[in-house]
Amino acid sequence: MKYAHNLYVNAYGTWSECVKQAWNLYRLALRMREDVVQFLYRKTNGQFRYAFGTLKGLPAGASLNGKKVTKPSYKTMAYYDIKKQAMRCFRVEKLIAVY
Repeated sequence: MKYAHNLYVNAYGTWSECVKQAWNLYRLALRMREDVVQFLYRKTNGQFRYAFGTLKGLPAGASLNGKKVTKPSYKTMAYYDIKKQAMRCFRVEKLIAVY
């Protein structure tokens, strides 16, 4: 619901559209925790990016001596890009499709 609220506050669309997009993000995250997933999103410069990403085997958050040093962000979604071999992120409202 926090993704949906963030989308709604930032004038993404109607509440119904925001909830649908939030569910798409949730399903994407679930699939990425299990395997590599191909998805499409629009980059901030306007280009489209087909990404192969995963979250499998990655820790939930960075920590230092048991204390989390990163805060969850509901504006972006981070993933490990298989092709680039690096961590990447995209703005949640920019997700277009999951294959």
